[in-house]
Amino acid sequence: MSTAFHRAWARVAALLPGSADLAEIRRDPRRDLLAGLTVAIVALPLALGFGVSSGLGAEAGLATAVVAGALAAVFGGSNLQVSGPTGAMTVVLVPIVAQYGPAGVLTVGLMAGLMLVALAVLRAGKYMRYVPAPVVEGFTLGIACVIGLQQIPNALGVPTPDGDRVLVVTWRAAREFVQAPNWTAAGLAVAVAAVMLIGARWRPTVPFSIVAVIAATIVARLAHLDAAKPIGDLPSGLPVPSLSFLDLGSLGTLLAPAVAVAALAALESLLSASVADGMTVGQRHDADRELFGQGLANIAAPLFGGVPATGAIARTAVNVRTGAGSRLAALTHAAVLAVIVFAAAPLVSEIPLAALAGVLLATAIRMVEVGSLKAMAKATRSDALILGLTAVATLALDLVYAVIIGLVLAGALALRAVAKQARFDLVPLDRGDHSVEEHALLAEHIVAYRIDGPLFFAAAHRFLLELTEVADVRVVILRMSRVSTMDATGALVVKDAVEKLRRRGIVVLASGIRPGQRQVLDSVGALDLLRHRGREYATTPEAIRAARDHLETAGVLPALPAQQPPTPSEEALR
Repeated sequence: MSTAFHRAWARVAALLPGSADLAEIRRDPRRDLLAGLTVAIVALPLALGFGVSSGLGAEAGLATAVVAGALAAVFGGSNLQVSGPTGAMTVVLVPIVAQYGPAGVLTVGLMAGLMLVALAVLRAGKYMRYVPAPVVEGFTLGIACVIGLQQIPNALGVPTPDGDRVLVVTWRAAREFVQAPNWTAAGLAVAVAAVMLIGARWRPTVPFSIVAVIAATIVARLAHLDAAKPIGDLPSGLPVPSLSFLDLGSLGTLLAPAVAVAALAALESLLSASVADGMTVGQRHDADRELFGQGLANIAAPLFGGVPATGAIARTAVNVRTGAGSRLAALTHAAVLAVIVFAAAPLVSEIPLAALAGVLLATAIRMVEVGSLKAMAKATRSDALILGLTAVATLALDLVYAVIIGLVLAGALALRAVAKQARFDLVPLDRGDHSVEEHALLAEHIVAYRIDGPLFFAAAHRFLLELTEVADVRVVILRMSRVSTMDATGALVVKDAVEKLRRRGIVVLASGIRPGQRQVLDSVGALDLLRHRGREYATTPEAIRAARDHLETAGVLPALPAQQPPTPSEEALR
């Protein structure tokens, strides 16, 4: 009991902050403080926009950015990660809000946080790295399209139509705009998006998002643009933490959405941390600590009315580019946003919704890396198919189904490619020291098949078809020393092939079976089929001599006067 407790505690202790984190913070705090301030300026309109898009309001986005951003910065596994509300999570939350209401979203966030902590304790972080690149690229492209389409109602200045499919909602919003155009809102959204996109090319280090939002707010206020609907009243501070939203009776119903949110939070956070690693030299994130930090962040955020959070790729990239070197930068970003919440809520409440929509439209456009998509599409037809199908599924279905479809398709295509590597070659017998006449007789009555590569369910039946078509021979030798892997299906097919050949009067010998394959063959009875008549041999030369002995006994070959020792060329046939 004590040993188990110590092991569990050691596993948890490995996830907690340590002296190395403090040493990183002390290295260059001034640079980190400046980076954190810059990220906060970039994050403010995004937090507001994603809060509005989720359906819980701008205050929920701010609460998430402050609470989740601070906890993930302290307990996360990356020195550079910035966390908060994201577009990908918003895409998942919209249908949850529509079906279960705000309380359901808060409950889902709490449950997802507990799941992430459990994944961290179980050390599941390493498995996230196996998501193929085409799935990630297709997923990102689909998210960008969904985020952009979600902003259409606010960008056009029309009430958000009913519907849980983004394409349907977008179509209805466009139809309402045609019937009663709101050019003021549309003009603000386009102007903000244009300033962000053009400014990013002109001066990449300047946070044009906040500049554009401030300018749009001033114009709307001074020109009395009533058609530009503002965010509305915001509380001057964070609410008191509460669990009043929790309904224990609904936990079973919300389990599936919580799993989806936890999976997305894990995937996006670890992807963002990997992107940060790739932008720096010497920085490497701890995947399990990152899951732990995101779990704590998502447990705490709902208590303050916040939506589920993840690592944010765009904000993390800004953090890295502005020189951040430790988690102090992400913590500063959360602190600055907290000051804004407490001191500037009345000013923030005047920001037009159309301006925030423009920010998110520009963000969606900048998420699409055209060069990366072209490279992935040109790599192989399989990669292009996975990317395209994942993107379409993200847009037409939802993110979780899209990732599952992408992974299943990638797995199926990978198995197909691996199965094609399996080869079943008819190899000539080495003459060795046999006479020409004797070798001709051997070649006439014995065939040897060398099996190269994996023998598993995706390739095994092709092997069976090829092998059972052999004709006009007395002995078949299976050379199995080059079989790289074998599953139960492969072993069963070997057994089936041996039995079918035996029924035709053909003797089957096997050579070079590896120790790792014996258990699989033995489990289905294939090894016994070869063993009980002594037809399994360590090397191919031994199998050839056994085949010759069988032909002598059958009267097909004349008996040799004495057993010849194995030659070097025979020993090479292993």
